[in-house]
Amino acid sequence: MQVEIWSDIVCPWCYIGKRRFEKALAEFAHADEVEVTWRSFQLDPGFAKGEGVPVYDALSKKMGAPREQVRAMTEQVKQVAAEEGLEYDFASGVMVNTFDAHRLVHLAQSKGLGDAAHEAFMDAQLVRAEDLSDPEALVKVAVEIGLAEAEAREVLAGDAFTAEVNADIDTARQLGATGVPFFVMDRAFGVSGAQPVEVFTSALEKAHQAARA
Repeated sequence: MQVEIWSDIVCPWCYIGKRRFEKALAEFAHADEVEVTWRSFQLDPGFAKGEGVPVYDALSKKMGAPREQVRAMTEQVKQVAAEEGLEYDFASGVMVNTFDAHRLVHLAQSKGLGDAAHEAFMDAQLVRAEDLSDPEALVKVAVEIGLAEAEAREVLAGDAFTAEVNADIDTARQLGATGVPFFVMDRAFGVSGAQPVEVFTSALEKAHQAARA
């Protein structure tokens, strides 16, 4: 059974959704039959490349809301994340264009490191509050998960995996995804959002039963 997960690295709910899905998968009796594939998505594709903007400032501008309102909103998300063992740092965080990070995730996926890459980039963005608009920061994360530094730099210097990232985004639109996280089981069952663990458990069981029917 194939599970495809559309996600963006700057999306706090995507990391929460990842943790909840992992809990459901760990309890799923047929977990050894599940292949997870990470798919790219950009919540803000128009965000300037190579530019990092403090999270509060970026969200305040995007939402047209005062910084204090944004701070209160992110504090609520931070509390939900903490329940999943994730310690978000929005105060030090920097909003970036994630296209190059997604290209490196595709590089990692081509070497069987897709899950490790997505985990590492979300941790760097949301927990460690690193500035991923800096190519050096991207390379650092790539090396941490076992990618060759030279290969990561080569990808960033060119346009490798651009087509793959764009194809993921196009497919998400075709499947009707308007936001992330978006989980699709065998292109037949979809779960939108960071749903409770039991929702993922139910979807996995339904997809497994359908595959055996």
